[in-house]
Amino acid sequence: MQITFPDGSVREYENGTNGLDIAASLSQGLRKSVICCEIDGVRTDAFAPINRDCSLKFLTFEDEDGRWTYRHTASHILAQAVKRLWPEVKLAIGPAIKDGFYYDFDAPFTFSTEDFKKIEKTMDQICRENLRLERFELPREEAIRFMEEKGEPYKVELIRDLPEDEVISFYRQGEFVDLCAGTHVASTARVKNLKLLSVAGAYWRGSEKNKMLQRIYGTAFEKKEDLQAYLTKLEEAKKRDHRKLGKELHLFMTDELVGKGMPMFLPKGYTLWRILENYIRDKEIKSGYQHVLTPCIGTVDLYKISGHWDHYQQNMFPAMNVEDETYVLRPMNCPHHMRIYANSPHSYRNLPVRIGEIAHDFRYEASGTLKGIERGRHFCQNDAHLFVTPEQIKDEFAKVVDLIFTTYKDFGITDYRCVLSLRDPADKVKYHDDDEMWNTAESALRDVLNSLGLEYTEEIGEAAFYGPKLDVNVTPAVGAEYTLSTCQLDFCLPARFNLTYIDKDGKERTPVVLHRAILGSLDRFMAYLIEETMGAFPTWLAPEQVRILPITDRTVEYSNRLAAKLEEHDIRVEVDARNEKIGFKIREAQMQKTPYMLVIGDKEAEENTVAVRSRKEGDLGAMPLDAFLDKISEEIRTKAK
Repeated sequence: MQITFPDGSVREYENGTNGLDIAASLSQGLRKSVICCEIDGVRTDAFAPINRDCSLKFLTFEDEDGRWTYRHTASHILAQAVKRLWPEVKLAIGPAIKDGFYYDFDAPFTFSTEDFKKIEKTMDQICRENLRLERFELPREEAIRFMEEKGEPYKVELIRDLPEDEVISFYRQGEFVDLCAGTHVASTARVKNLKLLSVAGAYWRGSEKNKMLQRIYGTAFEKKEDLQAYLTKLEEAKKRDHRKLGKELHLFMTDELVGKGMPMFLPKGYTLWRILENYIRDKEIKSGYQHVLTPCIGTVDLYKISGHWDHYQQNMFPAMNVEDETYVLRPMNCPHHMRIYANSPHSYRNLPVRIGEIAHDFRYEASGTLKGIERGRHFCQNDAHLFVTPEQIKDEFAKVVDLIFTTYKDFGITDYRCVLSLRDPADKVKYHDDDEMWNTAESALRDVLNSLGLEYTEEIGEAAFYGPKLDVNVTPAVGAEYTLSTCQLDFCLPARFNLTYIDKDGKERTPVVLHRAILGSLDRFMAYLIEETMGAFPTWLAPEQVRILPITDRTVEYSNRLAAKLEEHDIRVEVDARNEKIGFKIREAQMQKTPYMLVIGDKEAEENTVAVRSRKEGDLGAMPLDAFLDKISEEIRTKAK
């Protein structure tokens, strides 16, 4: 057989030669680094015999598919170790994921991190045993009997649900066999540097109607130093986790009785919220936006017209029947804004119409995806819809882009990338089915981005159901990137709502709509700020900008007068008049990450001064109050970082 390599070279090998042996014929170093192969573009076990002419690419840990295969085998090693230790445990699924793997177990006891040492020790033993992995296939009924005899009901269910023509494959390593499509490394000895990370609940097949299983997460790296670097990164992530900091800084809370994914903002958190809300609303009003207030619910008929009911219903809460109408909590605000536009006649002379709202929305998110205020079932969007003529698309889009980037400058956001999100033409369920509309919208948006000179990448299948969009993805201090801002081009919804304006020739035309969100949701934006700053917000954003610390009861009255003077200048200030030692008060203010502390003793009270301690600069010594006011006011005015 003839094997074609990525560089175009061709070599001849005996039928049945596997990828590892072919790699060895080229270099023993290559043989050692190969994890799996790609044959004619399909990922394949490197130990599988090859029996035909094909193109062959070797995949190592440097390749995404190589890392996936390496960690997929690690998940099998985890399952084998658990079964050795506790044979009564039932197996569910165990895929590789980004940066690691997990396996779901049905156990009659609760796993704890204390069990991890035993499991890891057994996993290391399995790796040292150098067990060869072997793939085999079984007919459907035989496969079902095989797993029934092993007492694995979850595997039996998976097999029964496979399509009739599906190849049913298994992998064996020593005494352990698992239902699996592959791919895997050749031997357990190939997997090193394993580490279990956490355990969490997970519903079988992701449905809350099913049994709650236990999911053990882990990771694996080829090199020990890479594992250590990753663990260090995880520790940093824990320190920055907005859920942890939100609790410590008294910003927000959650309550099971209120409901999962329904965070509640405490006074300090709501202060930060209001700062963000006022900042973006004022900025938009100065840019010609008209802000409105609309209800958090709408009729199902409203969402049938918009298309959300057909394309987005799985993300919406169940409908509510009230008298002779059926309502639903809104997941988005565009239908309401469409109706506001339709409330008045429009001419080309008064377009663009820019309707903005700080709007409360509700989406059903699976409990396993919820993450503090970053992803909840209730959130608040910085939303707006711009109704424009086709000739105005470029200028209005450019203004939105400028608004995004001037906002990022104020918040010190520099690590981001632009993505042109397009539809998947083959997906007729997710996307509005109108090829002509999509081709027009995608071409128009691409032309606008090119004319603006923006660098961007294109991603298929990431568009909104009604149109393509520009997503601005940020890279947080820790973790994967996510979308913060977006601007979507929509030819669909204005037509569905029969929106019109009178054009220059006196004829009715349909406007184009730009859907855009600058801060995205205020909740997610706040989570981003918390993790970026570790709660040490710049002074202009800090919920508490100054804390006054009287050393004795004698200076409390002077401290209160200082606070009143600062409040006259819109400085957010608190007086800590508790009967505690000054060192304790200072440490507590530092823990709360207050930008400035004013320590007030008898001398300061007598001389009408303040002793200033800065979170960033340390002890600044005594100064007149006016001098401190000038300093902090300038810091706030310039939005100093």
